[in-house]
Amino acid sequence: MSSAAKNIHKLSAAGVLISLGIIFGDIGTSPIYVISAIVGDHVISRELILGGLSCVFWTLVIITTFKYVILALNNDNRGEGGIFALYAIHRRFKVKWAIVPALVGCAALIADGFITPPISISSAIEGLKLLNPNIDSVVPIVIIAMIILFTVQQFGTNVVGKAFGPVMSIWFLMIGILGSIQVVQHPEVLEALNPYWAIHLLTEYKGGFWLLGSVFLCTTGAEAMYSDLGHCGKQNIRFSWTFVLTMLLLNYAGQSAYMLTMDGQQLNDHSPFYMIMPTWFLPIGIIVATSATMIASQAILTGCFTLVNEAMKLKLWTNFKVVYPSTVKGQIYIPAINWFLFAGCVTVVLLFREAKHMEAAYGLAITFDMIMTTVLLTSLMLLHKRAKLMVFSLAALFLLIEGSFLVSNLNKFTHGGWFTVSLAVGIFFALWIFYEARKLRAKHTEFVEIDKYLPAIQDLMHDESIAKEATHLVYLSMVNDKNHIDSNIIYSIFRKKPKRADVYWFVHVDISNDPYLATYSVDTIVPKKIFFVRLRFGFKVEHKVNVMFRRVVEEMVAAGEVDLLSNYPSLRKHGMYADFKFILLNSRVSIDNKLSPWEQIVIKGYRFFKSLSLPTHEDFGLELTNVEYEMVPIKVSQEIEIKLERVTK
Repeated sequence: MSSAAKNIHKLSAAGVLISLGIIFGDIGTSPIYVISAIVGDHVISRELILGGLSCVFWTLVIITTFKYVILALNNDNRGEGGIFALYAIHRRFKVKWAIVPALVGCAALIADGFITPPISISSAIEGLKLLNPNIDSVVPIVIIAMIILFTVQQFGTNVVGKAFGPVMSIWFLMIGILGSIQVVQHPEVLEALNPYWAIHLLTEYKGGFWLLGSVFLCTTGAEAMYSDLGHCGKQNIRFSWTFVLTMLLLNYAGQSAYMLTMDGQQLNDHSPFYMIMPTWFLPIGIIVATSATMIASQAILTGCFTLVNEAMKLKLWTNFKVVYPSTVKGQIYIPAINWFLFAGCVTVVLLFREAKHMEAAYGLAITFDMIMTTVLLTSLMLLHKRAKLMVFSLAALFLLIEGSFLVSNLNKFTHGGWFTVSLAVGIFFALWIFYEARKLRAKHTEFVEIDKYLPAIQDLMHDESIAKEATHLVYLSMVNDKNHIDSNIIYSIFRKKPKRADVYWFVHVDISNDPYLATYSVDTIVPKKIFFVRLRFGFKVEHKVNVMFRRVVEEMVAAGEVDLLSNYPSLRKHGMYADFKFILLNSRVSIDNKLSPWEQIVIKGYRFFKSLSLPTHEDFGLELTNVEYEMVPIKVSQEIEIKLERVTK
């Protein structure tokens, strides 16, 4: 790991600053709209304000701090967090059902990525209406802000974090100071720390339970924070959270303290966040808030990049181009996902137009993600032989709270929640189709014993009546066993145009649950003629097969295991290197197959998603000039039976 990576992943001033810039943006800007959402159209009263603040306080303590910052960050996959990190650990234990909560959580978090930037940025920019009531709409300004936000993603979280960190530091100090001023003037607001007020609101206040949907907005960024673990490291996140939590609670308490002076009144679309600011400070506050909310979107975006990248490496989604803007591990940029989210965010802004309308769509989908994380965390603790009483007690506590949030958020469905839920369902369905297609292909890809075909391959090597395909012919193999080979490869070598070569290489690429693993092994099947190579990559590592394979060959040449000089006498005389060709096989379902309706949906869906994919040679880092694509048939079901009778005249 580079020195830069060490500085970021170990506790350091740079790591803390970057954490503030890219980890806590979403959860850190929640004060702009949470108290406003809780109060809504209700008449302001002591029980409403203290009850709402008490719910916020205990949610941040139990869910955000205890579940995520303490518990979840301790259950990382070699420094990586998020729903797929938990799934990768379960896969190591061969827990098959874990795929379902993993895909549900992934779909929900990506759906949340469509709503977080619009609601955060709109909430801040709408403060301009306080300065100029004649402004009819801030939609154009919001869209311009999002164009800037999504454009800077390509520079990476290292650069972005260093630029955003100081701004977020100013933001947190600002909201903390503004809140503390009100708390000092109205210290009775601190009574809300007593959980009695939360319980009273939920059980005694009319419609109080349904306010949990608004309370939940204070912790929606916790899942993105966990997904972004690999960008900064848990030590920096935990240290930063102490400061962030203090500032958040001060601001929530400050807004609530001010609300206590408005007993019997209504908000009437006013923002308590801006109401606690002195009039002379409003322009500064709006500028800082707008900057902070743009940064807030960074946390969910980097979380989505991380999730999609892990899904691709775990073969749960088709391959997109991944850019690594810096040498720091964990920092990635996926252009296709970036601009897909941008298009979705613009749609949300144009559809809902105001932050108060977006609040109804916000939070419902992400509750499913949080519940799925709880399920996987519980399972993981049981797999690690933790005390069952403790594990089930924690699970019951988290599921009770998050289940209550889910039920209360269902009230939002007809008011806009349908949008993110529909997105999440669509994304989950796409992920599931792809997963089922991969299973179907793996199930019906046949493997044969290579020993049975060695004599034929060796005879083919010496059959000069067949034009030579290449000196070194390389196939990517699905099987991870030197004694077997894909039947598709045998089909390609013999049953299509026979492919004669001097040396055959069968290369298997294995994706490891260890995020940053990079190793290889070689089995010699026929000395200097046929080799089986295993390349093992971590799911966070670039799949530069061409580079790795070249290094393997060079080391084997140095060890005298293979000859790299050309076998053509005229070229060998001048020390010319031999030629290599990679054969990439694309399997296609045979037309002789009798497919069920579900299999037809799976296969057609898979073909569509693969059409959006990065070409295989780019995904594996192969030079196109040395690559040949070839189509081979596979059978995934029973052949069509046709009774055919021969007749004679």
